[in-house]
Amino acid sequence: MSRRFFGTDGIRGAVGTFPITPDFVLKLGNAVGRVLRKTNERPVVLIGKDTRVSGYMLESALEAGLNSAGVDVMLTGPLPTPGVAYLTRALRLSLGVVISASHNPYGDNGIKFFSARGEKLPDAWEEQVEAALAAEPIWSDSRRLGRARRLADAPGRYLEFCKSTFSNDLSLKGLKIVVDGAHGAAYHIAPDVFHELGAEVIRIGCDPDGYNINDGVGATSPQALVTAVKQHRADYGIALDGDADRLQVVDGAGRLYNGDELLHVMVQDRLLQGEAVPGVVGTLMTNMAVEVAIRRKGIEFVRAKVGDRYILEELARRGWQLGGEGSGHLLALDRHTTGDGIVSALQVLQAQQRACRSLSELLEEVTLFPQTLLNVRLAPGQDWKSNVALAEAQERITAELGDSGRVLIRASGTEPLLRIMVEARDAAVAQACAEQMAATLGSAAASAH
Repeated sequence: MSRRFFGTDGIRGAVGTFPITPDFVLKLGNAVGRVLRKTNERPVVLIGKDTRVSGYMLESALEAGLNSAGVDVMLTGPLPTPGVAYLTRALRLSLGVVISASHNPYGDNGIKFFSARGEKLPDAWEEQVEAALAAEPIWSDSRRLGRARRLADAPGRYLEFCKSTFSNDLSLKGLKIVVDGAHGAAYHIAPDVFHELGAEVIRIGCDPDGYNINDGVGATSPQALVTAVKQHRADYGIALDGDADRLQVVDGAGRLYNGDELLHVMVQDRLLQGEAVPGVVGTLMTNMAVEVAIRRKGIEFVRAKVGDRYILEELARRGWQLGGEGSGHLLALDRHTTGDGIVSALQVLQAQQRACRSLSELLEEVTLFPQTLLNVRLAPGQDWKSNVALAEAQERITAELGDSGRVLIRASGTEPLLRIMVEARDAAVAQACAEQMAATLGSAAASAH
């Protein structure tokens, strides 16, 4: 069954435009409730959200829809996505729901779901919900309606969980850390986590007004963090995104570390602790330097499609624990069931504290390969997959690069563009190879990104 509403990370779109409208969300809540009632006579669902002004409207509509199907609801107010996943599992609830559009601007919003185990739900469950949406709603009578209540201590419960993932033998005393909450869901939690572990904390991006989420701050706009770290002469900076499931880190020199580098730090720390690391999952975009460094340690490295959902699926299939992508989605499944920006930051700082070395020193063996990404506009109906010249150029360049680089070609999911990425130890080589491949499709239409 093809899904009409669910994408790779729930349902998302512009507020006020179908399906992010109160009438649809009301029906969605009813449909989800009917699916839950098939296996549970009295389900309880946890609803969390980020700080977007539209969260009030969507929360009310979703609550009403679930109640109308005979489902009880617990409301957390603003809470990071991984916090909802954790509390759903810890409180033995039936389902967790997050109202958020993650790193998108405030005009967007979305809804995603977690299972009773705090894990992302499979396609089959989403297909059941879509089937229920296609049918007429069934409204319960007064005797069977669900109830709703606030879970007032949700932030405190999640804060303690985050702290529990940091070694009891270590502390952050002596460190000055800038924490950028992206004016999002972790604004009232993340700074306290690092403070209670001993750090001196400088807060930025922690004053949400409903409209400023991700606006010039957070993991998608790290320059604000770089500036604040230098201004306050801090040791580190931690930037989260709107729902706090991704991470960027800055050191005292103002150097920014992406998710690929932080993943390597986590892997290295596990090995130094004598823990087994059978394999690591990256994505098609993971920098080759990180793959080379991990393989050099005798660890298998595989690539999944871009998106933390696909990393999770690959980790689960192989029974591995560690994975991530350059955008800052990092997964440590022995610490949490989903990506968590705060927990990942603690894992990185823990590695630094244990080794008594700076992040730059921990990454001495990893020099990221330069990447060139060209976007080539495709003519209507142009079939790039059958282009013999492109295929031959890709094969030749791949052979020439060998272990010193790689080529990735993929179509944009939203525009008539072909994205040609070449990675090599030498930036000039990467640029030249990418341009050669673009030329086979029409170099005049290519633009660097």
